[in-house]
Amino acid sequence: MLKLIFWLLLLANAALFAMQKGYLGAFYSDGREPARIGKQLQADKIKLVASDATPAATAAASASAPAASAPAAADLAPVACTEIGNFSASEARRFSSQLAERTPNLKFVRREIQEVASHMVYLPSLGSKEAADNKADEVRRLGINDFFVIQDSSALRYGISLGIFKTDEAAQKQVASLAKRGLSGAKVGTRSVSSSKVAFQLRDMGGDARLAFDKIKTDFPTQEVRSCP
Repeated sequence: MLKLIFWLLLLANAALFAMQKGYLGAFYSDGREPARIGKQLQADKIKLVASDATPAATAAASASAPAASAPAAADLAPVACTEIGNFSASEARRFSSQLAERTPNLKFVRREIQEVASHMVYLPSLGSKEAADNKADEVRRLGINDFFVIQDSSALRYGISLGIFKTDEAAQKQVASLAKRGLSGAKVGTRSVSSSKVAFQLRDMGGDARLAFDKIKTDFPTQEVRSCP
């Protein structure tokens, strides 16, 4: 009898100890629904916060935003007819050579123009044909090819003409340009003469041909680009 009481007391103490430590919590919780809800993660304080950008909104914004694009050759509308000039004979050869190289399929028309000018850039007479020819060789070595030895019976005979211009301003710019290239002594004289020049007419120029033309004309900064007459 005493052994039975001893074991009952021992079991009771063990159960009390287990309850104090929470080992029997799973079996001792009350089963009421409100109690279980109260033990949840404070559901009454949970709030839905809208995201700054959902994937759908981001996609819509991307679709509505204008796409930045660089100008392309295909975007350049063809120009009906463009004329550039007026070239001297040597410049015309150089220009047409560049056109043929960079835009082999572009059709152009060469037009002869009689240009009346009143200002000439020149080197004074050298006194003889031999001296003039020697000076001409020196000018060529400087990379200047647009000139000719004056052969008429005027006071400028055996001088060297370096360009005919409509205005004094244009002539003075030529003198400054020649000086930068190493040719000194050029002068500007008033002289009304008629010279033969060349203009080029380019038709239906668009796309790659127009881009190529824009690059070529940078090598001829004094030439005027205009609509065909």
